Amino acid sequence: MPRIAPFPAIRFAAGTDLQQVIAPPYDVLSSSDVAELAALHPNNIVHIDVPAGGEDRYQVAARTLADWLAEGVLVQDAEPSLTIYRMAFTDATGAGRTIVGVLCGLEVVDLDAGGVLPHERTTPKAVTDRLDLTRATATNLSPVWGLSLAGGLTEALSIPGEPVGEMVADGVLHTVERITDAARIASIAAIIAADDVLIADGHHRYSISRSYRDEVREATGRTDTDAEFTLTFINELVADQLSIEAIHRVYTDICVDELRADLSACFDIEPAPAATPRLLAEMVETGRLVLLGPETTEWLIPRPGVFTGVRALDGAYLEHALAGSRAVVDYQHGLAETVARVSGKDVNAAILIRPTSLDEIERTAREKLLMPPKSTFFTPKLRTGLVIRPTAPLA
Repeated sequence: MPRIAPFPAIRFAAGTDLQQVIAPPYDVLSSSDVAELAALHPNNIVHIDVPAGGEDRYQVAARTLADWLAEGVLVQDAEPSLTIYRMAFTDATGAGRTIVGVLCGLEVVDLDAGGVLPHERTTPKAVTDRLDLTRATATNLSPVWGLSLAGGLTEALSIPGEPVGEMVADGVLHTVERITDAARIASIAAIIAADDVLIADGHHRYSISRSYRDEVREATGRTDTDAEFTLTFINELVADQLSIEAIHRVYTDICVDELRADLSACFDIEPAPAATPRLLAEMVETGRLVLLGPETTEWLIPRPGVFTGVRALDGAYLEHALAGSRAVVDYQHGLAETVARVSGKDVNAAILIRPTSLDEIERTAREKLLMPPKSTFFTPKLRTGLVIRPTAPLA
């Protein structure tokens, strides 16, 4: 079963305007986003998390971290703690929501060892950057997101901890609270240890933590260092604690007519209303997907029996339907963004898919299966810089 551990967190000093120094995770930032955040404040976390420069940029990040600690910009907790992390927001339906989880060190386990489970097949991605940054700074900066299959975690986090910061970003109120009470930490750890943790977001970050752990083991001959754990946000896998959106499919190398022909063996294709948020709701209500072309919006209606034996996931349906096609898929989150890419001729066609259901996420985890790549988009996005976890004692 998964082990978690408190740690002496590094945080921005009390009184810091977190609006100025906290950033979205590195993997959703464009180069212009990074430049804007870096210009916003000389102590914005991107100066460490996405360092500028050439081959020495990771050493620059390490020096910046050391300087900020020496200057009191960043301060390390005097004792190990867990951090309650709450995100309050209005979801796509207009309902007020609060998601709560705990920032902790999650044990780094070998692939297929159990306890910590992957959620979906990952796409090829360079991981050298994150590994080099971890080596240089000896910290975890952006948390992995894990879903606990154990019951009771939400209730256990309902009592506030010591407030240590809050900020608003993109309409989401992010609040962090420190827990140092040993009995409460042990109680939370016991709940999480009762069942598996499913990696929801940050698969590559977890993977590089395994590589980093192995390097530390080889260098030290030890298996009890801080590198055995990695910074993770864990919340409970229940409906009111998840906000899931779809990641749509886009295609640049095939015209919409050819894509339509490739899909026609598995889907009946009929005219559909305009691509609005209401259309997304209709997709869920009717069990349909939508094909978008520069001048067309069409229902993709699964033909009876053609997906027998295929998992009930839109991504799996499309993999099956396009198995013999020359179509090469890319991914786009957001209806407006997907429509804009098709309308602007950035892509030739797109397919809107439905969000993965909570039941399917849990079934996938229980059966030790993997979802197709980019099956789920968990929102809101966790912020980087609210808590930094050292992977070795500070010098």
